[in-house]
Amino acid sequence: MTQRPFTVALIIPTGIGAAIGGYAGDALPVARAMGSICDRLITHPNVLNGAQLYWPIPNALYVEGYGLDQFAAGRWGLRPVHGNRIGLILDQSIEPDLQIRHLQAADAARATLGLTLTDAVLTDQPLGVTLNTAASGATWGTIQNPDSLLRAAEKLIHEAGATAIAVVVRFPENISSEALYNYRHGQGVDPLAGAEAVISHLVVRTFGVPCAHAPALSPLPLDPNLSPRSAAEELGHTFLPCVLVGLSRAPQFIRGELQTHDIGTDAVDAVVIPESACGGSAVLSWSQTRTPTHTQIITVADNHTTLNVTPQSLGLSVWCAQSYSEALGMLVAMRAGINPNALTAKMLPIAFWENSLGEAKPATV
Repeated sequence: MTQRPFTVALIIPTGIGAAIGGYAGDALPVARAMGSICDRLITHPNVLNGAQLYWPIPNALYVEGYGLDQFAAGRWGLRPVHGNRIGLILDQSIEPDLQIRHLQAADAARATLGLTLTDAVLTDQPLGVTLNTAASGATWGTIQNPDSLLRAAEKLIHEAGATAIAVVVRFPENISSEALYNYRHGQGVDPLAGAEAVISHLVVRTFGVPCAHAPALSPLPLDPNLSPRSAAEELGHTFLPCVLVGLSRAPQFIRGELQTHDIGTDAVDAVVIPESACGGSAVLSWSQTRTPTHTQIITVADNHTTLNVTPQSLGLSVWCAQSYSEALGMLVAMRAGINPNALTAKMLPIAFWENSLGEAKPATV
């Protein structure tokens, strides 16, 4: 008997200080392990991006956050591709030397990895990114000239034939010394992450093509006590390589009728999310599915964040895992058609369910 592909979504929201996935590619080991036990892994750039480090997971789909929300809500589908033609946007405010560094990184991806890129486009105005921090500690940001970003993307898509967009924006250097120190030592929230999400969301929402962002920053002074989780961002002059690799095979977004090999939201068997970050649009959409193939939500308690949006506070029905190791065990059981409770000594006897009229009805599992 042919079974449908076992499909898992791994979500670790950006800019909320996740203990795992809040740094430079430190969720990649989780993604690699999860990809090895499912047929398709749907995840997003915050999970797979590791600056100059990356890992090709053959069955992973690299889906930008706004597109992931639309997919989960059933508005968009995903169409896997063999390869994308990547358009590169550079912010006009990037210094000439740093522009050249990023162009050379793009050329290296073409020559060494065989990726397909268009010529780069420089925005007609500085994009003007500002960084902010919410009361919760989560980070966010704004763009002063979003129209300039959209004009550059439109040129690449409609004139250069780009099917995916990589954006490199000059980020401010006036990040508080305490916030930067904490992040470099594995204790704080990524000060850039919230603004990065705004940039990619804008392009994906407007044009419906895959997009991801790499910040342009001056190299930081050497720190011999750097956290391993932050170390990937200290290796060179650019964070662009992982973005280009991810976009090279990112699925296309389908806003109309799905074809045979397209993926719809009802194909997702399980979504794994930090326990304190359950309020995102995608998780709420999947929590409302009530079909025979409904999406099972699995929360991970050990992946602490600055948020406190728990499944209990939202009334969500979830499986609770203490760690990603336990979540992986749940997924293995789920794929085999085994209730994870059967692997423990905690199973309760089956009982009758009483409805509001007091009539006994058999419980369904």
